[in-house]
Amino acid sequence: MARYTGPVCRLCRREGMKLYLKGARCDGPKCPIVQRQPAKNFPPGQHGQRRTRRPSEFGLQLREKQKVRRFYGVMEKQFHKTFEEAERRGGVTGDNLIQLLETRLDNVVYRMGFADSRAQARQLVRHGHFMVNGRKTNIPSYAVRPSDLVSVRPESRRREYFTDFSAVLNTRRAPEWLSVDANELSGRVLSLPTPDQIEIPAFNEALIVEHYSR
Repeated sequence: MARYTGPVCRLCRREGMKLYLKGARCDGPKCPIVQRQPAKNFPPGQHGQRRTRRPSEFGLQLREKQKVRRFYGVMEKQFHKTFEEAERRGGVTGDNLIQLLETRLDNVVYRMGFADSRAQARQLVRHGHFMVNGRKTNIPSYAVRPSDLVSVRPESRRREYFTDFSAVLNTRRAPEWLSVDANELSGRVLSLPTPDQIEIPAFNEALIVEHYSR
C-alpha cells in the first residue's frame, strides 16, 4: 500500500498551516510553523520563496483538497473514492465527505484518545490491537456506525503501550459523538458526527467539491 514516508512537518509548511500530524509536538514550541517568523513561513524547497504569485482558481481548489487529504492521512485514490461516496449520499457533499473521514476507524481511535496522532492510530489498527463489536479489525478505513463498540484486544492490553493507559485516557477529551470508558479501554460511537461537533481547521469543503466537479 502506498503511503507518505517523508517528513510530515514539510507538509504543514507546504500548506501554510498546522495539520497536527505529529501529535503533542504540534502544540509545542518546536513546531516549524511556530518557530519560523511569519515572513519566513514559505513552502519548502529551493523555490519556496519564489511562490508569491496569486494562485489560480484550480490552484486554490487543489490546495484545499490536499489540506484535508493530508490532515486525515488518506492517499489520493482512497480520498477520491470517499468523495464519490459522499456525493452519492443526500445532503451537502462537503459535510458528507468530512463525516465519512471522521468515521474511519483510525480517526475514531485517535479521537477517543488511544493515539497521539492519526498516523499512530493507523499503525495501532494495522497491527491488530483493536476490536469493533468484539471482532478484531485491522482495516484503518473501516467505517464505524452508531452504537459500534471499539475496544483494545485483550491480548494487546498486556503490551507495554497499553499498560496503565486508563490514566492517559482520563486526561484526554473525546468529542460529543463518542464516549470512552477508560477503565475498560473501550469507546462507543454514540452518533454520526455533525459539522458543529467536528473539530478541524478552517477547511473550505466547497472548493473540494468544485475541484472534483470540473
